[in-house]
Amino acid sequence: MKPIRNSAKAIILKDGNVLLTKNKDHEGFFYLFPGGGQEHGEQLSEALKRECMEEIGCHIRVRNLAYVREYIGKNHQFAQWDADIHQVEFYFVAELDERISPTEHEAQIFAGTNPDEYQVGVEWVALSALEHIRVYPAQLIPKLQGKGEKDVYMGDTN
Repeated sequence: MKPIRNSAKAIILKDGNVLLTKNKDHEGFFYLFPGGGQEHGEQLSEALKRECMEEIGCHIRVRNLAYVREYIGKNHQFAQWDADIHQVEFYFVAELDERISPTEHEAQIFAGTNPDEYQVGVEWVALSALEHIRVYPAQLIPKLQGKGEKDVYMGDTN
């Protein structure tokens, strides 16, 4: 059994859009919030800054903790290959550090220094378009659109 893994994720909003990583698998494109695993001895905020540089190629400023999500793989549609995964994700409101980050246009095409295996790019996505694309976790969509409950803890969800 694998240990529980902590992960820090960024919610980067600007002008009614959210910055997401664009990924591709056998079903097509899907989108994720930038971020990733915390390393031993690393604060979550530092993990998030490192992961955003790796995935989106931008420096960020980490603001407030907004949501906490668990992902227990055996309970979801990807149990076939994720059954032994248990991850706790901490979603922080963040913003691009415009002083040292690429412009918005450059961020749309720049994928960072060490993108994830399935990552094919970075994209600004309109909040109003989120329910029309595959985004994980889907439970975060209504929260970002101001339609869902404001609870910080989302539980085990995909």
